[in-house]
Amino acid sequence: MRLALFDCDGTLVDSARLIHEVMARTFVDFGHARPDISETKAIIGLTLDIAIARMQGKPHVDDEALAMTAHYKATYTGVRAEPGFQEPLFPGIAEMMAQLERRDDLLIGAVTGKSRRGLDLIRAAHGFDKTFFVSRTADDCPSKPHPAMVAECCNEAGIDAARTVVIGDAIYDMQMAKAAGAKAIGVSWGYASVPELVAAGADHILRTPADLIDWLETF
Repeated sequence: MRLALFDCDGTLVDSARLIHEVMARTFVDFGHARPDISETKAIIGLTLDIAIARMQGKPHVDDEALAMTAHYKATYTGVRAEPGFQEPLFPGIAEMMAQLERRDDLLIGAVTGKSRRGLDLIRAAHGFDKTFFVSRTADDCPSKPHPAMVAECCNEAGIDAARTVVIGDAIYDMQMAKAAGAKAIGVSWGYASVPELVAAGADHILRTPADLIDWLETF
């Protein structure tokens, strides 16, 4: 058996517009300048409080970052309900996941900087209720690139890290995978560039979701 652990934002769903709008409103509500979307994309994948502190150039999470985190969470659901701020699957993801779910030699999991509630919303919206055999979120583990998310999923699934692959779009996903002893697979359609993913330790880059099906035959 093998274990495939998927990041969510930027890998399965295109959530940058939603995340940025909530983040921008949070910054403005706290008297800060509205950030550029490139600043938001650079922190997608991190646990929210750490992401906000990093966007402000702070070395650590302080009281303001914690207050902004709470405000972000309170604002999120309302923005998500507005027209144009849903989180669609990237093209080809639904077909790829359907193929993976039919395999009897593979377990599927999720490792995401989203909250548990955020992941549950994605599962419900896209029919992934029974897809993820294991999952870890920002509510369960330290922020990426700490390897805890991967290690805990491996332990729960009973599969060694050497038989595990992490698929993600962020440098934090690649760093987390390598720290845990798993294979790191970057995706070219997400928010980090291919050179950034390679520099962060990616063992392979997927150009389309279908490429993962072929790559798994070699793993």
